[in-house]
Amino acid sequence: MQVATGTVVNGKIVLEGVSLTEGAVVTVVTRGSDESFLLTEAQENELLAAMTEIERGDYVSLEELLLSLPAHN
Repeated sequence: MQVATGTVVNGKIVLEGVSLTEGAVVTVVTRGSDESFLLTEAQENELLAAMTEIERGDYVSLEELLLSLPAHN
């Protein structure tokens, strides 16, 4: 899994410094959408803290996560 930030240019999302394979399935979370959702203060603080960790590169890669899981026999 990768986390990337991009910009919409002519209706398409442009990512800088990230390479995705053709046909990759992605999830896009946008800021400033007309749709809203409600979070408690604690949930918002947890989300903001997680976003800050990701922005500074403090996360576990998919490979690291998979290696940390118990072997499935």
